[in-house]
Amino acid sequence: MFCFCRTLHPVLIYAEMEKTVALIVAGGAGTRMGASLPKQFLPLNGEPVLMHTLRAFHRFSQSMQLVVVLPSDQFDTWKELCTLHQFDLPHQLVAGGNERFFSVKNGLTVVPNEGIVFIHDGVRPLVSAETIARCYQTAVQWGNAIPVMPLTESLRETGKGDTSRAVNRSHYMLVQTPQTFRIPVIQEAYQQEYDPAFTDDASVLENLGESIHLVEGNFENIKITRPFDLIVAEALLK
Repeated sequence: MFCFCRTLHPVLIYAEMEKTVALIVAGGAGTRMGASLPKQFLPLNGEPVLMHTLRAFHRFSQSMQLVVVLPSDQFDTWKELCTLHQFDLPHQLVAGGNERFFSVKNGLTVVPNEGIVFIHDGVRPLVSAETIARCYQTAVQWGNAIPVMPLTESLRETGKGDTSRAVNRSHYMLVQTPQTFRIPVIQEAYQQEYDPAFTDDASVLENLGESIHLVEGNFENIKITRPFDLIVAEALLK
């Protein structure tokens, strides 16, 4: 199913929201950033990227449970940054795994057995409340939702050697997070054995034969992986 939900503003759903959890996965090492700090800790408008990400979900719902998955050797650094920046949003830390699959699986062990979970990249600090709302509404109705955006540039598929061919970009979408699920459904999906073909949470669920439901994301919801992304995010925040 492919649906773009535009009709309901986030504030209209607060009164009847189910239990919600934001599972923020932040396992980056900062290699492509060329930085000594992991990318989730790099300063963005004066504060670490990860703090902006957590605030985006807290603004959407102050009752939302916040879970942060980090490599265990980054716990002390994160706690020091929280003290330095007087960051006091309540959240739970969970140790990540060697692959994103195992980090999410670990995070899912500490969430309740009912409700809606938003699984989100820690380095996507500019997700909008409208995107979160669309994901929530669709997951409540259909069991899952992932935000996507259309491609705006031409797309080519490469073949053997130097061959390539043009493909119809209207058949493809850019996938963002938060990928959003009814908790029991995604917990069951993560009981599967790891497969390198699992590129995101939707692909894990899809492997059980479930249909994935698409909603409109927001263009600003970029994933900060390179220095240029940080420059863009700074400009958007200002």
